Amino acid sequence: MLRLYHHPRSTFGRRVRIALLEKKIEHESIELDMAARAHKAPEYLALNPYGRVPTIDDDGFVLYESAAILLYLEATRPPPPLMPSDAKGRALVDMHLRLCDGQLGRHVGAILFPKRFLPKEKWDAPAMAQAKTEIEKHLAIVEATLGNREYLVRDAFTLADIAYIPFLHFLALMEIEPGPRIAAWRSRLLARPSALATVPAV
Repeated sequence: MLRLYHHPRSTFGRRVRIALLEKKIEHESIELDMAARAHKAPEYLALNPYGRVPTIDDDGFVLYESAAILLYLEATRPPPPLMPSDAKGRALVDMHLRLCDGQLGRHVGAILFPKRFLPKEKWDAPAMAQAKTEIEKHLAIVEATLGNREYLVRDAFTLADIAYIPFLHFLALMEIEPGPRIAAWRSRLLARPSALATVPAV
C-alpha cells in the first residue's frame, strides 16, 4: 500500500493529500511530528534526504517532491483523470504546476512562515513586501489566463488547480486581494470536499 509521510500544516503536503482524496487512492497516512523533529530522524532521512514533507513510498518506490508525486499518481492511477489525455493538454497542466511552484510557491514561504510560526518582531518586513509584490504579479497573469473558464486548463479540474489550492487558502493571511476571476476560482476550489477535508488548523 502507498504510504504518505506528511504534516497537516504543510502546504505542499496538502496538495498531495487532496489528489489522493480526489482519486480515492487507498493509502497509509503517516503524520510526522515535526515539532519533535521526526523529519530529521535518520530513518526518515533515509527516505527523504532533504528532511521535508511530503514523501510517498509506493511499495519501495520513493518520491519526495510534491509536483512529481502528483504526476506519478496520475500516471499510475489514472481514474478519475486529473489531466487531459492529449499531449498539449498535459503540457499545459505541467506548465502550470511548474509556474505555481516557481512564481508563487517560492515567494509564499517568505510571508507564510513568519506569519504562521514567528513572533512579529522576527519578521523580515522588506523580504515579505518583495514577496507580496512578486505574488501579485503572478496572480495578475493567472487572472488573465483564467479568462471566463472555471479552471486553469480546458475548463476541467486538474492537477494544475490542485497545486494552487493550499496557496489560495492563505491569500487573506498574506493580505493579497485577488482579482474577480481568481476570487471565483478560489471559492470554487476551496469548496471541494477534498479541500475541506484537508484544511490546516492554522
